[in-house]
Amino acid sequence: MQHVVFGAGLIGGYLGGVLTHLEQDTRLIGRDSTLSRWQPGLRLSDYQGHQAGPLKLQIQGSDWRETAVPCDVLWLTVKCTHLAQTAVDIAPLVDDKTVILCCQNGIGSDALIKAIFPRNQVLRVMVPFNVVETVPGCLHRGSEGKLTLESDASGLVRALVSLLDCDLMPIDCTSAMTPLQWAKLQLNLGNAVNALADIPVKSMLEQRGYRLVLAALMDELLTLCKVKGVKLPRLTRVPASWLPLVLRLPDGLFTRLARQMLAIDPQVRTSMWWDLSQGKDTEIAYLNGAVIEQALSLGLDCRVNQAIVALIHQAEQGRLKPGLSATKLMERAGIIH
Repeated sequence: MQHVVFGAGLIGGYLGGVLTHLEQDTRLIGRDSTLSRWQPGLRLSDYQGHQAGPLKLQIQGSDWRETAVPCDVLWLTVKCTHLAQTAVDIAPLVDDKTVILCCQNGIGSDALIKAIFPRNQVLRVMVPFNVVETVPGCLHRGSEGKLTLESDASGLVRALVSLLDCDLMPIDCTSAMTPLQWAKLQLNLGNAVNALADIPVKSMLEQRGYRLVLAALMDELLTLCKVKGVKLPRLTRVPASWLPLVLRLPDGLFTRLARQMLAIDPQVRTSMWWDLSQGKDTEIAYLNGAVIEQALSLGLDCRVNQAIVALIHQAEQGRLKPGLSATKLMERAGIIH
């Protein structure tokens, strides 16, 4: 089985590294500046101490079209903001038998790929963990969670799960991907808070003020899901509906009761923080923006998500410097403590 990981950044690089480690025929396509760091050999590690490498990757940079051939499984690991261009670019990698796996955050980002490749099987993938490059050529999975693929009728996905599940990248499949994506989106609402705070995720969660903002964002999503009749699966040890309550606990009690939530590497930051720090547009429209769009269509309150989206846009435009204190962020989000 031939795999191509298209848009091999941190997540795609880790995924491609695991596929290579499992002796799958895998090509990684990405930016020359990124792939050049991995050319000598990529090392993988995770927060539980598992390791692999150095791995010799099949990597292709900006000249990848010269040798492009269709593959069996195409993993799209680009950001949502690049998906429209990606849909055009990937044509040489796709034939009628290619299965396209969309690994984007948010809700509905796979619709564009399905529209352009209606004859192909296009399935969604939920990526629950963070990846950081601790030093050049070393990718580290810093948080828990199983990579989850949308089930298919042919049995291919179950075969992939059986083939790829390993300690470095636990993997599963589900026939209920939409509720799972909403549950993941609930957790991803913290991406914007992390980007605006400009501190590691663990440090952010250890401060109640930031947690109060995140809890308010989650309240709006949970109300929306209740009205839509979407029952959220549990992605953490705490049920989805309880998360805002846990987040609002005093610091000492939260630290004692939410040890699993804090079981992440101290250096982990979210992808939105990385985008802002590198002057790139963020995926805010597909995360908090998705909550706003659907909430407004149903006449529901989403003022906290609206405030956070406005702040992210100001940061993207250079009109706001990230590094807001918890108190200042609460004030800007309209949360009274």
